Amino acid sequence: MEKKYVVRLSQDERDQLNEVVKKLDGSSQKVRRAQILLKADANGPNWTDARIAQAFSCRIKTIENIRQRLVTQGFEQTLNGKKRENPPVEKLLNGEQEAQIIAMRLGPPPKGYANWTLRLLANKVVELGIVDSISYETVRQTLKKTA
Repeated sequence: MEKKYVVRLSQDERDQLNEVVKKLDGSSQKVRRAQILLKADANGPNWTDARIAQAFSCRIKTIENIRQRLVTQGFEQTLNGKKRENPPVEKLLNGEQEAQIIAMRLGPPPKGYANWTLRLLANKVVELGIVDSISYETVRQTLKKTA
């Protein structure tokens, strides 16, 4: 079957891929993509997709996707992967709110308590109107950054 997306690497690209593989530079996915691109190069070894998949223990569809990405999106994005534009979950607290939580933690606990608990801090933050709602886990992560 004729390939729809043919990989043709320049000498500079080949050198860069060889460097990544030789030094194991970057993530394991980056190294694997570099190895796949080197073997799929029409001007080089020109291995079949099935042979590449067997050599690197991946699916043929993975090889096809990497070929397609190289042709449609370019060399750099294929090798390094697409960067996330936004984090998966937006931060709930800004710097000022974090500072208020830390300051509250450093102050004396409410009457009847020996020290602050995470749940007590979370309840007090909501009570004071610093945020509308917050979980004790978010308070823990905020305090952990300062420890």
